Amino acid sequence: MIEIRPVEGIRGEINVPGDKSISHRAAILGALSKEGITVGNFSTGEDCKTTLTCLKALGCEITKSDYKSGEKDLTDLDHLRSDAVGFENKVTIKAPKGLREPKNILDAGNSGTTARLLLGLISGIPNLFAVIDGDESLKGRPMGRVTGPLISMGAKIDGRDFGNRLPLSVRGKKLNGGTHVLQVASAQVKTAILLAGLNGQGPTTAIEPNTTRDHTEIMLEHLGVPISKCGLKTTVYPTSLINGGSWNIPGDFSSAAFWIVAAAITRESELQIKNVNVNPTRTGLLNVLKRMGLIYSIENETLSGGEKTATIVVKSSSLEGTKVMPEEIPSLIDELPLLAVAATQAEGITEVTGAEELRVKESDRIHAMAVGLKKLGAQIKETKDGWIIRGKTALAGGKTRSCGDHRVAMALAVASLVATSPLYLEGESCVRISYPGFFETLRKLTQNTKAKERIQS
Repeated sequence: MIEIRPVEGIRGEINVPGDKSISHRAAILGALSKEGITVGNFSTGEDCKTTLTCLKALGCEITKSDYKSGEKDLTDLDHLRSDAVGFENKVTIKAPKGLREPKNILDAGNSGTTARLLLGLISGIPNLFAVIDGDESLKGRPMGRVTGPLISMGAKIDGRDFGNRLPLSVRGKKLNGGTHVLQVASAQVKTAILLAGLNGQGPTTAIEPNTTRDHTEIMLEHLGVPISKCGLKTTVYPTSLINGGSWNIPGDFSSAAFWIVAAAITRESELQIKNVNVNPTRTGLLNVLKRMGLIYSIENETLSGGEKTATIVVKSSSLEGTKVMPEEIPSLIDELPLLAVAATQAEGITEVTGAEELRVKESDRIHAMAVGLKKLGAQIKETKDGWIIRGKTALAGGKTRSCGDHRVAMALAVASLVATSPLYLEGESCVRISYPGFFETLRKLTQNTKAKERIQS
């Protein structure tokens, strides 16, 4: 359990860990490269370490180097430092002899991205066999949205609930390609299909119902892989070689989002978040907060590995309620718990619809945030696919739980900054899944700011 005290504001400048989504994808594509892919600022979260562990079991060579320790073989992956940014946490992934059958089950832990991307990777490699499993939370998450399209391409996949739940066995083969219309807007599903198609017998096309994050497409193009994109349709063409490459991964926007909302809702804040990924498919939260009244600017834009990177400057803001529509959800799916927090501090009603995907994340995030924010005094109504939130509400402190979900834990921690008394958060250690240094950064940002005066009842 951790105690978080309310503050008047947060000020300063910070960096955030490398983008989690990009780190996963760089590692997976490195597994298809004999030359290798080297990336700086690799995510320090447990989910990305899990991907590296699975790839090592599949025969990949993985090394890490920085200016302090030189180059090391990542035997246990603990050399990835949670406080490092930039070209510390520089990781190289390559498979000079190709991938091999793992001796043991591949444990994806809590990471849905790891499991789903591995399904796509392994399905398209002839004769490669593996069993993919995960923790109890991941065992309950749907995999049929990935296995269905892969099986239609000719993949041999079987497991619980007719291939819809882990553990799943995969026997790779040369797949058929074809066109696949996605039933849900999911970048993980799209990426799994595109990965499987890289070694296919013809072009492979994924058609999305709505735009999702496009890191895979950007990275494939950056590496010279034949790919075309037109609207919601993305096509990859068979290739016998993934070139090597080297670049720096920008800071994770989903991690930066916690500080964006924290600065917006506290009264005396001005914050610079440097080297953040500002890919338009990821920054939907900024678009929604902008129409709610967020005061911010984007400065020093540049490119790294094909991705847009910039400094985001945020100031205390007077927010107003808004309506978030289903077509907006894919671009801010991971930030919706935070948007719920922001809505409690916005004048009027905020309504989120079309977010039923939140119910099959690490927790049922719709329910978890409704319960957590109600305990703090928020006026929030849970609906089947989102929330109706009435603000502006004075939040109280007290005791609440993370539900084992890293994004819920960090969102509630942000909410506590505007409370009238401290929050006691149970299960805070789950933040290591994506942002191990979150509470250290929180302490850094609040150590020189005035504690909010407690209101006596």
